[in-house]
Formats: sequence, structure tokens, C-alpha cells
Amino acid sequence: MPAQPTLRTPFLIVNPKAYLGGADTLRLALLTNELAQEFDLDVIFTSQQAYIVEIARRTTHLMICAQHMDPIVPGRGMGLTLPESLAEAGATAVVLNHAEHPITLAELDATMRRADDVGLTTIVCADSVRQCRAVAQLEPKVMICEPTANIGTGAMDTGDYIVRSTRAVKEIDPSILVIQAAGVSTGADITRVLEQGADGSGGTSGIVSAPDWRAVLVDMMSALKNFQTSDHHPAGAK
Repeated sequence: MPAQPTLRTPFLIVNPKAYLGGADTLRLALLTNELAQEFDLDVIFTSQQAYIVEIARRTTHLMICAQHMDPIVPGRGMGLTLPESLAEAGATAVVLNHAEHPITLAELDATMRRADDVGLTTIVCADSVRQCRAVAQLEPKVMICEPTANIGTGAMDTGDYIVRSTRAVKEIDPSILVIQAAGVSTGADITRVLEQGADGSGGTSGIVSAPDWRAVLVDMMSALKNFQTSDHHPAGAK
């Protein structure tokens, strides 16, 4: 099994989904790469499959992440995404089971095993606390715990979901890194989720819909860096 990259905590995920075309996705990736280097933080950057090669060629400080793949092997599979093609293109991770592209438990398990085969870090999404606990049993490297109702709203959960879902994952496997990002749009939001136990945070609409991408990313990365160097969190790898 190929070695998978590690993530230092706390870390950021920048997830443009399908909001941007190729030129703008590359522009955001280059900006994110520049700031990741400046702040000395680990950053996951998700990309449409068609843009992975160019982003990988032009950046040095990002964990480049495909937004989906299929559990196929070389051979028949017209129209499906071959795991080897993503790894060869330069991806080092893959998001699976996002609320906008859910898959069955059997498909998820098979796809995660194929990701392991080609050395892609698995970042798996789950909604309810019960789902988070179930997905954690499959041993992903990273989980995105997010209530579907809060995705893309700019409004975070006002209850104790972040604490309960993070705890549910860590009780199954403390080594799984947990991202809490639903409704996150500011550095203050990121500080809140980190204080409630998350290992990383980030966003989509809060970044791509902002008039000044740099300002938003600086705000978010400043929050991560401040948390990393505070008494809350020991600096270093996890």
C-alpha cells in the first residue's frame, strides 16, 4: 500500500465544489498555496477532476483532493472515475460520501479500500452523530462531520452537534481527524469549532462567494495559527 501524507493540526480545507471554472479554481489554488506557505499550515484543496493536473503542477503546499471517485479497477468502467487516474494526476486525497454525492455503505467501504490501494487519503463525510459513529468504524483517515441542513447556509449549528459528533468519532478511533465546517465563514467560526474539539475547518461558499478571497483566507488561517500556538493546542504533527 503506498504511503499516505500526514496532516498537521489544526488544518484548513478549501472546497470550491463546482462553483468555479478552471481559471478561477487555479487562481484560488495558487492563492491558497501562497498563504499555506506563508502561515506554515497544512491545507486540503478539493478540485474537479479536470483541474487536478494543473493544480498539482503549479502548487507545492496543498494536499490536493479529488471530490469523488469510484471503486473500479483498470478495465471496464466507462464514465466512472478510476482511482489510479486521480493518483497519477497528482491528487493525494479524496472526499467521499458528501451530502451532494452520497453513496451506499457498501460502495463507501469498497471505494475506501481502493483509495488505500493507490495511496489516497480518505476524507469521508457523515451527517448525524449516529452516521459519524458508523462511518468511523470503516477507518477513514479524516472525517467531515456536518449536519446537511447547515451546508452552504453561512449558519453554524447552535447546539452541541460539534462536540457530540467529534466525540463519537474519537471514541471509535482517536486517530481519525475531524473536520467541522458546516456554516463556517469566518476566522471566529473556525476558532469556535476548534475549541469544541475539531482538528480542522474550512469552507466553500464562505470563501468562493466572498468579494475578497485573500481577506477571508487570511482571517481563517490567522485563526488556525493563533489556535495552534495558544495553550489550547500543542503545535506539531498529529
